[in-house]
Amino acid sequence: MKILAILFITVSSLIISFTNTNAIGVNITLEQNQIKKAYFASGCFWCVEAIYERTKGVINVTSGYAGGHTKNPTYESSNTGRTGHAESVEVTYKADEISFATLVDIYYATQNPFQFNGQGPDKGSQYRSIIFFSSTEEKNTAWNKKKALEISSKQKVASEIKLFEKFWPAENYHQDYEKNHPNHPYIINVSKPRIYKFTSRFPDLVK
Repeated sequence: MKILAILFITVSSLIISFTNTNAIGVNITLEQNQIKKAYFASGCFWCVEAIYERTKGVINVTSGYAGGHTKNPTYESSNTGRTGHAESVEVTYKADEISFATLVDIYYATQNPFQFNGQGPDKGSQYRSIIFFSSTEEKNTAWNKKKALEISSKQKVASEIKLFEKFWPAENYHQDYEKNHPNHPYIINVSKPRIYKFTSRFPDLVK
């Protein structure tokens, strides 16, 4: 009888332990599913990175290159315009705090959406505007936002809507550039006005 009792207790403990572990695993999975990534190109990545870094629900922003046809692009090679890449950002965000649609709203509101192959003083295909999508839902959201803007403005919107393929992180010195070089003339004259567009138009979304 004692042996049976011990076996019963042991088996019961294992079942409880497995159940708790499984429950924790489910919670972790649910939390991980809320962490998503979005990719945007909109002129100099110093500007775009600084805007999304100030956005509630955004965990991290990385500057880099996307949309091209070469491997391992560098700042020097992408600046020639021959790699096909555009200066881009990878935005890691909490989908339960901010939506992809809102990220697109911020994207359009903080640039000149009607400027082709460039943004502000930066000219060339490496500075073109692109919304990258990774799902049908993101594609539809991007297209609907673009068409709505074209209808309301009666102008052709420059941004491409492109399937995301690969993101190449930029060199370390480009990361957090606005934060590390707040007095750089480009940051003062170009980045700061774009950041102000964000903070003034979306005050409730500023961290």
